[in-house]
Amino acid sequence: MAKELLTLDNGTTCTSWNYSGTRLAAGSVDGTLSIFDSRDPPSSSSLHSTFKSRVLEGNIVKIVWIPPEYGDAVACISADGIVSLWEEVAEDSQSLQWKMCKSFGNSSSKVLDAQFGISLTSLKMVAAYSDGNVRVFELSDPLELRNWQLQAEFQNVIESVSSFGKASCLSASISWNPQKGGSQESSFLVGFNSNTSELNSSKVWEFDQAHQRWLPVAELALPEEKGDQLYAVAWAPNIGRPYEIIAVATHKGLAIWHLGLNPDHDGRLPVERVALLSGHEGMVLLTGVYR
Repeated sequence: MAKELLTLDNGTTCTSWNYSGTRLAAGSVDGTLSIFDSRDPPSSSSLHSTFKSRVLEGNIVKIVWIPPEYGDAVACISADGIVSLWEEVAEDSQSLQWKMCKSFGNSSSKVLDAQFGISLTSLKMVAAYSDGNVRVFELSDPLELRNWQLQAEFQNVIESVSSFGKASCLSASISWNPQKGGSQESSFLVGFNSNTSELNSSKVWEFDQAHQRWLPVAELALPEEKGDQLYAVAWAPNIGRPYEIIAVATHKGLAIWHLGLNPDHDGRLPVERVALLSGHEGMVLLTGVYR
């Protein structure tokens, strides 16, 4: 029988569990960030509030936890496209408090989505903007979450030269390859819901260590569907499969793709759409894909 863990306040717009499933972050329409922790012992299966404060002027539309290797911290994305990074710290031997350590965004374009990923050398954050640009930030000091630098900026297109006017994007979705460790380079998936067809289809970007740049290595869309507006993507964890599994949601339904691991002579990875789950009457949003 299902058991209620928590009743959230009216006006709650988004929630996010941390990586271990022991802490819940919630954002509200008035910019309030709330943190809930599991009670001790965890077997009691209940949550209690440990932090609640208005951290932004506007609506919080998404919350993303930083990987636990870098401490307890969350990124809050506001409706006006600003990302603020909040970290739990102890100051002057007092109790733990949440403090803002970094803000991303500007007045010219909004952040539509942001996700964190661990590379071979550092923590990275990829952000998709309303002007169609993708920016990758790198944490220069693992002990200081305020010290970020811009590593790369590009558009979500396969061809190196594309001619189109200024893009206007309503939303975007990003998913990092959830692999950790080993010698595999960092890679992530991104797609847009925009007025520019070249940006929309989900594409896999992989970091080329030899040339220190991000390269598109796969496009997950049939030729006749490359301009379809995209709503959400999710990359499944891989434990021993000879291929990756990725879910892509458009207005036509939820497509399940297999992504090969061995590139061809052009450096591209083979892709195959193995299922299309249609019949949804509204927009499909993904929170994760599991094995």
